[in-house]
This record gives sequence, structure tokens and C-alpha cells, in this order.
Amino acid sequence: MQQRLILAAFVLSLLGNVALMATDLTWWCLPAALLGWYVADLSSGLVHMYMDYRPCPPGGRLNELFFYQGSRESPEYLALFAERMAPLNAFERVVYDFKNHHPRPNALGRRSVWRLIGSTVTVAALPVSLLLNLAGLTVGLPGWFIGYFTAFLIGGGFAQYFHGSLHREHNPWIISALRRVGLLMKPEAHQIHHDTLRRDFSTNCGWSNPLVNQLFLALRRNGYLEDAGLVPGA
Repeated sequence: MQQRLILAAFVLSLLGNVALMATDLTWWCLPAALLGWYVADLSSGLVHMYMDYRPCPPGGRLNELFFYQGSRESPEYLALFAERMAPLNAFERVVYDFKNHHPRPNALGRRSVWRLIGSTVTVAALPVSLLLNLAGLTVGLPGWFIGYFTAFLIGGGFAQYFHGSLHREHNPWIISALRRVGLLMKPEAHQIHHDTLRRDFSTNCGWSNPLVNQLFLALRRNGYLEDAGLVPGA
């Protein structure tokens, strides 16, 4: 119930921001919203690139989970998973999750909405959206400013859900509609990332991938983002 309330509060807060933007609707709102959508896509790519290549904590034997050959719904695997995750903090678990979905991409699509975006919404997106509501109601903000941050909050808050939809055959109609107009990327475009693991890290619309790809190459040339970070070690 608490999870549903948090997600509902986030959606209502976003709708409140849209209503505030509508009170000062100018043509600047559209480019501002598109810029916010681009920055959210860029953020998804930077986070994805960092998480993919950040090494997992040494000594945790996470490789036994990563390369597990049996059923991942068996009691044996679930017990092993609980044991290996117990010493990790929340951030380290997210790092492992990013690597773990590469050999099993469809597993990401089977995850619940809460598991995909719950932490992002609770810690960051919802508080910022509520602050934007408050500022819009008290101080007063220009419509374009609210449009920018609302688009950014939607793209950032739902980034992992959009990522998961790329690994799911059946999605809500809104996902298909956003793909048709180019606001979300299609699965075949994201497949390039899984085929290489060295490009196209952005997972919302992919507009920022050219920039992120250049950054990745520059970091590689300077000795960062080594392949060893892609797989948990022993």
C-alpha cells in the first residue's frame, strides 16, 4: 500500500506541475520540455555507463550469482541470492543489478514498477517534484521553467521503467505511442548496446547517445571503464 501511495503521489505531483505550467503557457514551454527530456535521457546514459563499468565489491563472491546455471526461482538460488546481497548496501545492489541484466535482459522486463523506479522516485524525483509544486504555488515560476523540470522529472523518475519496457514484449499503449513519435527508443535501437556494451548507454529516447558515446571513448582512451568492471569478480 505504501508503495502505491508514493507512486500515486508522484503522478499527482507531476500533474500539478503540468497545471502550473498551463497557467503561463508560452511557445517556450515546448523547447524547454524537449530540453528536459534530452537531459533526462543524457542522465540515463551517464548513470548506465557508470553502473555497467563500476566494479562490484571484491570478496563478495557475486560471480556465483552472476554465473548461476540452475533455475533462478529455485530455493537454492534464492537462498544464495539473499546470502550474497546481505553484506551489500543499496547502491552496491543497484550496481550488481545493472551488470546482471546484460546476460539476462528479459529479466529486467519482468520486474515490478516499484522495483524499477521505487528508490529513484522516493529519494529524488518525488521530493524535487513536490518542491516544484510548492515553488510554483508560492513564489511563482515561469511556465517554460516548470515545463523543463516536469519533463526532466518524468524522464528521470521513470528511466528504469522505460529501460525495462525495452525488454518486455507487451507494454501499455502509452509506451507504444511515445515510441511512434520518437520520445522513447525502440528495442532494436537498444539492442546495439547489448551487442557491444561499449555504446548507446542512454535508454529513454537515445537522443544523447552520440554525446555519451564520445565521452565513453574519451574515458577509455584515458584508462577508465575497463572491461573487468562489467562482470562481478570472485
